Amino acid sequence: MKKIEAIIKPFKLDEVKEALQEIGIQGLSVTEVKGFGRQKGHTELYRGAEYVVDFLPKVKIEVVLADDQADAAIEAIIAAAKTDKIGDGKIFVSDISRAIRIRTGETDEDAL
Repeated sequence: MKKIEAIIKPFKLDEVKEALQEIGIQGLSVTEVKGFGRQKGHTELYRGAEYVVDFLPKVKIEVVLADDQADAAIEAIIAAAKTDKIGDGKIFVSDISRAIRIRTGETDEDAL
């Protein structure tokens, strides 16, 4: 099993969710996060004063799935989240050793 964490621009969330649903991914978790990478924030003007916004709003999507679905999910996220501009985000893939559905006690891929 794999865990895919994707940090994307907030306005791309619906497109990514739909792309994942189209390939049969059933569940995902979404968290509003703030951060920066190469984009390094930006400056804004507020009531005549300039200030630096270091952390930009992003959305983190987490999905745990079977190994054979991982590549398709990654491709779907890239296709849906890409704008060809700086700050499109990152995808991290981790191995999951165990999963348990609390309600039924099902384990591993049956729990997904």
